[in-house]
Amino acid sequence: MLTAGTLDNRGFSRADMNDALPQLQSHRLRVLLEQVKASNPFYQRKYASLGADPATIDWRCLPFTHKAELIADQSEYPPYGSNLTYEARRYIRLHQTSGTSSGRPLRWLDTAESWDWMLGCWSRLFSFLDLQPTDCFFFPFSFGPFLGFWTAFEAATRLGYRCLAGGGMGSTARLRFLLEHRATIICCTPTYALHLAELAAQEQLDLAGSSVRALVLAGEPGACIDSTRQRLESQWGARVFDHYGLTEVGPTAIECRANPGGMHLLEEDYLAEVLAPQGDRPVAVGEVGELVLTNLGRIGSPLIRYRTGDLVRIDPKPCPCGTPWRRFAGGILGRTDDMIHVRGNNVYPSSLEAVIRRFPEIVEYRIIVDQTGPLTDLAIEIEPTPGADRSLLSEAVARAIRDELLFRVAIRTVDPGSLPRFEMKARRIFRKSADD
Repeated sequence: MLTAGTLDNRGFSRADMNDALPQLQSHRLRVLLEQVKASNPFYQRKYASLGADPATIDWRCLPFTHKAELIADQSEYPPYGSNLTYEARRYIRLHQTSGTSSGRPLRWLDTAESWDWMLGCWSRLFSFLDLQPTDCFFFPFSFGPFLGFWTAFEAATRLGYRCLAGGGMGSTARLRFLLEHRATIICCTPTYALHLAELAAQEQLDLAGSSVRALVLAGEPGACIDSTRQRLESQWGARVFDHYGLTEVGPTAIECRANPGGMHLLEEDYLAEVLAPQGDRPVAVGEVGELVLTNLGRIGSPLIRYRTGDLVRIDPKPCPCGTPWRRFAGGILGRTDDMIHVRGNNVYPSSLEAVIRRFPEIVEYRIIVDQTGPLTDLAIEIEPTPGADRSLLSEAVARAIRDELLFRVAIRTVDPGSLPRFEMKARRIFRKSADD
């Protein structure tokens, strides 16, 4: 059984991490940079103008890596780009991002060694869930090319747990499947967990009374938003665990059982900085900043000082679970490119979701950002449950947003079942521009 006090695969307990961690990170970074400078064309070009050996200077002086340059590199050196440390025959796995923010997916190759490193990351993430020998995992989605839970599935099977794949099934069939096989751990996005709960209510299936005891949710903010978490835990009768990772980076952070509403970073596997958005100044502990990551074990296709675009806040207080690794209070708070500017107000979509999910009468919603005129207009479409009073619900939501976020927004109700449902990452922000 894996627990938060389990020895990790390097033989020392987390209680010893405070002393061992800096030396471990330094050693792994040096190994990474030695490999990269010897044979990785992408970083060789990037570091050519440094005038010094990248493995010998302060790593905080190394240039940032941006998603846009990775996309450009894959265009210039198709199909996989030049961020490959080894010859092509060493790479055994291909995955890609969803392309939701850039419009074009990033393709990512991995060697067997890099793949094993990611499975090790998941083994450490699983230790926070207090898994039992009888646990059964269910992955209710089609296994496409995004990294998603491929690594989680393989890591769990390697640890000896029964894992059920839900590809090739409709959502109702998945619900009946997980109930029939008494799954205990469900891995999916927050949006899809909400959708499955909606269907379960329609089909009169008792999720809250089922064997499911934990939801491991990733791919989008939501699991650390109080109102969304409360709805999920009530509908499923299970504990929510938020997880964070990126296809191009790897499995990175997870929530612990003792302290809901945040995520511990795997600091033995990642170097993390929290910087001023779009800047290079570290923010003070407790302030919101952009997460910049260096993965220390994915040597075949590494990312060094990668600007994720995700906003986090380091919790200044020690976690009651005893883990010394830094903790992202509130999970992923938003993205630097998601902020909506509306008539002098700045708002992140997660702030809107936190208000909207308080209303159990709202099944789904969509944010409309209209930039066709001289000023940006914002509207929210809400899909109510059948029988809900549309007028009263619209007024209540508008009032709640005005009272909490201090600006007015148009609320429009739409017919039940008319808004899209999502199996993977939700796309709830619809932008209209003058060029459309």
